[in-house]
Amino acid sequence: MFEHKKLSGLEQYFNKLNGREEKAVYFYRINAYSQQVEDFLMQYYEEARQNGIVIIGKIPNPDEGNLSYYEEMMGLDFQLSPGFINASLKKWLPRMNSTQRENVTYAVYDVLLDMAKEGKNQNMQKNTYIKFMCWLYYKFERIVNRLGAEDVPKILYEGEVSQYEWKLLCVLSKAGCDIVLLQKNGDSKYLTLDPKGTASLEYSVPGGQPFPPDFSVDKLAERNIQQQKIQQLYGKLPAVNPCTNAWIKGKGLEDILKATYARGEDKRFFYNCLYRFWGVWDKLTYINDLRHFYQELKGNKRQVVIVNKRIEPPSMEEIALIKRGNYQSAQQMLMDLKNNIHFTANQELHNLMVKAFLDVMLKEAEQPQVHVNKLMNKAVYLLCWLKRFQSGLFSNWNMPDIACFIYLGGCKNENEILFCKMLSALPVDVAIFVPNKNEKCLLEDKSLYELTYEESLVVEEYPSGQGQVQIGTAAYHAERELDTMLYQDTGMYRNQQYQKAESLRLQTMYEEIAILWDQEVRFRPNFATTDQQVNIPVLFAKVSGVKDGKVSEYWSKIKALLTEDTILVSNGAYVDVSKPNPMKAYATEFFKGGKLLKKKIKEHKAYSYQVLRDEMQEHLLDKLALLIEQRWIRGTFENGMEYTIIATVLNMEKDMVRRLQRFDFTKKNPKLIFINPSEEILSLEDSIMAAYFSLVGLDVVFFVPTGYRSVEKYFNGKVMEEHQIGEYVYDLQVPDFASIPSNIRPTWRERIFKR
Repeated sequence: MFEHKKLSGLEQYFNKLNGREEKAVYFYRINAYSQQVEDFLMQYYEEARQNGIVIIGKIPNPDEGNLSYYEEMMGLDFQLSPGFINASLKKWLPRMNSTQRENVTYAVYDVLLDMAKEGKNQNMQKNTYIKFMCWLYYKFERIVNRLGAEDVPKILYEGEVSQYEWKLLCVLSKAGCDIVLLQKNGDSKYLTLDPKGTASLEYSVPGGQPFPPDFSVDKLAERNIQQQKIQQLYGKLPAVNPCTNAWIKGKGLEDILKATYARGEDKRFFYNCLYRFWGVWDKLTYINDLRHFYQELKGNKRQVVIVNKRIEPPSMEEIALIKRGNYQSAQQMLMDLKNNIHFTANQELHNLMVKAFLDVMLKEAEQPQVHVNKLMNKAVYLLCWLKRFQSGLFSNWNMPDIACFIYLGGCKNENEILFCKMLSALPVDVAIFVPNKNEKCLLEDKSLYELTYEESLVVEEYPSGQGQVQIGTAAYHAERELDTMLYQDTGMYRNQQYQKAESLRLQTMYEEIAILWDQEVRFRPNFATTDQQVNIPVLFAKVSGVKDGKVSEYWSKIKALLTEDTILVSNGAYVDVSKPNPMKAYATEFFKGGKLLKKKIKEHKAYSYQVLRDEMQEHLLDKLALLIEQRWIRGTFENGMEYTIIATVLNMEKDMVRRLQRFDFTKKNPKLIFINPSEEILSLEDSIMAAYFSLVGLDVVFFVPTGYRSVEKYFNGKVMEEHQIGEYVYDLQVPDFASIPSNIRPTWRERIFKR
């Protein structure tokens, strides 16, 4: 019979019989959890599944059918003797050879003899013997003929073993089986059967913890199936693996410039790095240092790819080249999509690319509630970018070549994060530079090494030396620092500091119009700045009637509003509809699928706002889109009204274009006053421009002494404030304001509000 010996490590369970000390077998109890234990059990489970028995819970007792068949074949005779047991086994389990049968015979005889010594009568011995015979036939027949083989049969038992199960396991251990008892609830139940713990040994788990609540052999089986599918998914694995950052000294650019052959000697690995530089080490030398860094990389014959600000999303043409289909699972999808990776020049690098892609995507697939289609979109991005950059990174690649991917600006979204992680699993140094500390890089990874510096610098483009390089002097940087101190959260603003704005319509009293009119918008209520955007409080109002019927004072108060920033429209229209509008012919080209095509507008030959600074063009087109979207003009999305809006807005008078060019979102805003003393209805075009200018950030006020509903016809709902200030007066003529006196005494309300 076989003896069980002590292990020096769980891996010895997988040694061949001839590779073991004295050809021993192992019988151990595992009562604690560790990752090492889980990994062992995964492998042991697979071995037991293929060459042994897995028992979860209990070994079923022989049923009536089992016992009837045994009685029919063997009868009910019993003798406590090796000869009887051996002869019975030869008939009952004929596939065992003589050595196997002899080992089982004496192992069973020892158990039954111990029962006799304990005072158990012959009937109890007989029942135990028959139970053993049935179990050996119905549960263990597939392994009894392998006992003593080079590949030792293995039994994995999960649960709390009963007395007779334990006795049978002792039989199988002595006959040549390896056995593992997985006891998640500990040893207490077992020690009632084997108080001295000598029939089997407890494995001392280094750093052992209680088993997780959901840990089970069934879960191991599921994980094993999953791993087999993953192995099938990967196919042939590369011969080398990344050693990322383990070799670096934390010296930044110096580490990246280190010769690849000097990074490490183990040929199983390529040595790369994943670095992020946040801030700048010296404002005076930073740009020049980056330029020299690039030049040294190229001088060392390194392949280099530079990306500025963002990795441009794949074009429709790039996406169309990715072959894909409809998938039911992530693994099915990845099995198909990996075929889009082609690098025929070097099979090892091809295998590395496939593994890096699958590693990243399988990790992403573990995220909760990840839909297959969303996962596929991410995979398509990675494949498109890999195709785009692989020639620049891996041209003529051979071990141990390491390319360098330089990203100025940092990862802004999930796709960029995944791509940088994938590159870091390839023979590539990934160097991310975020010199402007107001920007963020979202990449987080256990391998990432970050160097942080105190100073910050705005750098628009990596200074590769292929274009014109701008380097600031000490005085220049000192001025920028002073600029930041003066204009950040101080209430003071430099010229054109902000590029985006949203207008907020103020609800005011009539008297407040005169008070707020000539103020810089930064002093108005609810003015605010957030990041790169300004909230501009604007006046958009209709003033109906004449206060106390005093016409001369009425005109004087209007004259007081005619500042150099104000355009006056009186006794006529702002938009002269008699003049041809060249944009009407093209308006339908600029709006498709409910969206304003800003890029197409900018590229059109008839577009006249290209003379404006870029940020103002963006602002104007954003507000045009907003005017349509909010449906301020009655009939929008009916009978082509949106095209009328587009044509009208894109045909602005040159005077207003010039005013908008100098419009600073934190200072005084342009203004528009309409005076309508007649019964004329405001034209559609003027209604469009008035609403549009309000969204752009202008103050727009209508003076209507008649109180007639002459300006609201084309507006949807109440888009402006109305002030009823006095009597309605008719048939007035708008005077020459140059002849109107402006020294009107302020009212008591005006005196209060001006304090």
